Amino acid sequence: MKGKTNPPGRHAPAAVRLNKFIANTGVCSRREADTLILSGSIQVNGKTITELGTKVGPEDVVTHKGKKLEGEKKVYILLNKPKDCVTTVKDTHGRKTVLDLVRDCCPERIYPVGRLDRNTTGVLLLTNDGALADALTHPSYNRKKIYHVFLNRNLKPGDLAQISNGLELEDGFIRPDSIQYADAKDKRQVGMEIHSGRNRIVRRIFEHLDYRIEKLDRVYFAGLTKKGISRGHWRHLTDKEVAMLRMSVPGKSNKKSRQG
Repeated sequence: MKGKTNPPGRHAPAAVRLNKFIANTGVCSRREADTLILSGSIQVNGKTITELGTKVGPEDVVTHKGKKLEGEKKVYILLNKPKDCVTTVKDTHGRKTVLDLVRDCCPERIYPVGRLDRNTTGVLLLTNDGALADALTHPSYNRKKIYHVFLNRNLKPGDLAQISNGLELEDGFIRPDSIQYADAKDKRQVGMEIHSGRNRIVRRIFEHLDYRIEKLDRVYFAGLTKKGISRGHWRHLTDKEVAMLRMSVPGKSNKKSRQG
């Protein structure tokens, strides 16, 4: 618990907020965990805890209704997201969500890493590894994303060059890492590599030049592709892919991972 000390020369084990620890066990969400703490339903090392800011470490024993809470097995699901599907846990309008598509993949509570628009398709990672998800979506880590863009009309060479050099949008300057025609015979198809996680950024780039995106497919995210996964289907990541994601985050290793 908060306040523990460690022998000289040893690094302190990572402590996390109690509500985060509870949420990571799969019992409930972090907000629901706050309610459990405030109600006096959580004990740490046999002592009832009602302070929301309490932190716990690896050696602390956390119980709920007399049952010890254990960390969940980490799960990593790669989905080829279809259209007409929202990237949220719940939808107040009753629309299909990405979690509806992976409902039977595992007993653990998983969440989408970042977001794709309702009508954007392609690579989407879902996991219960909140720390890794946070790292993959944090702007400072610049996760590589590649999109296949289908426009309503041919992209003029001059407009392609203008996008390549960068545009000033309402929320600031944006320049993709690269952009090129995806099909030599069809100038309506464009491939774009971009790191930015700004909202609807790819669509807004083309809308700025009076183009309309008819189809947008994310084909690559943080080293992952949708190869071999049919639209609307999913698979578990391999151990090698999980290790790749962890190693791509500064300060992380295969033993630890840091998570729309």
